[in-house]
Amino acid sequence: MIEYLTANWLEILGTLTGILYLYWEYQADVKVWIAGIIMPAISIVVYFEAGLYADFGINIYYLLAAIYGWCVWKFARGRKTQAELPITHTPRQLYLWLAVVFAISFVVIGEVLVRFTNSDVPWWDSFTTALSIVGMWMLARKFVEQWIAWIAVDAVCTGLYIYKEIYFYAALYALYTFIAVLGYRKWQHLMHASKQ
Repeated sequence: MIEYLTANWLEILGTLTGILYLYWEYQADVKVWIAGIIMPAISIVVYFEAGLYADFGINIYYLLAAIYGWCVWKFARGRKTQAELPITHTPRQLYLWLAVVFAISFVVIGEVLVRFTNSDVPWWDSFTTALSIVGMWMLARKFVEQWIAWIAVDAVCTGLYIYKEIYFYAALYALYTFIAVLGYRKWQHLMHASKQ
């Protein structure tokens, strides 16, 4: 057991950072972006070693998206006061664009993985990566429906990581799936409470 923990210390550190991320995301706390910078840096190494190349690549996006999210949550344009960016529903006119971004990302990433990598799960890896691109942007904009994207991503990742024998991350994503359901309800409550 000690040998396994020693060999997988980076995965464990990423898991612990992911738990902090999850807690702060659930609370709609701007500190989510601190963990959102640290975790991708760790995950880049973990996923590359596991041959999950799309997950590897998405973590570069996560790193940039965390910087963007922090800026939006702290300094969103158009706000007259320094009040926090409010939690809102995703505007209906954005759903088509989000679906297009997902579909294009899914196909392009999947094709790249099939043609240029030795991935044995290219389409599952592509699915979670493409949906994560959409979910991360929605989180940065504080749209409550971002949790729905994460429920799907986290559930698929749990199975994928078990298959790839990344067990600490599999446990983390199983927890993410459960908390994403609770997070959706919590953010709905926070959104409604802020309007009263």
